[in-house]
Amino acid sequence: MTEPQLTFEDFPPGRRFDFQPRHVTTEEIVAFAREFDPQPMHVDEAAGKASILGGLSASGWHTSAMMMRMLCDSYINRTAAEGSPGVDRMEWKRPVLAGDTLTGHCTVLEARRSRSRPEIGIATFRAELSNQRGETVAICDYANMIRVANVGGDADAHG
Repeated sequence: MTEPQLTFEDFPPGRRFDFQPRHVTTEEIVAFAREFDPQPMHVDEAAGKASILGGLSASGWHTSAMMMRMLCDSYINRTAAEGSPGVDRMEWKRPVLAGDTLTGHCTVLEARRSRSRPEIGIATFRAELSNQRGETVAICDYANMIRVANVGGDADAHG
């Protein structure tokens, strides 16, 4: 049985989606960094330990990519999503080190219907990732465009 698809009406402000834990390995940090961000602290354990990061660390872009996967797994892949108009804030608060386990959640901050495209709603979210010590490692504020189920309904159903 497949899960019902979420529409704009399913995203009132305050709704929260929790992420499944993700363990970060040395191999994935190095593989991502070799391909996309080959700075020494991301590809070499000794260089990572010698840096201010304190160990082999995931690139911020890798952290963002892992967050994106967690978002997809938590709600996006079962949503009538139409993409994103962008990210307003992306902060890498602490390094993500080899061996860390990431958890987190995202929360709907605001939701409104598009004035120019009434079949689309725009929901803004804040996603937060933490490590196994409960330390925040990343925060992202972003928007998703989501299909509206009730196109003839109230244009500002959620604020």
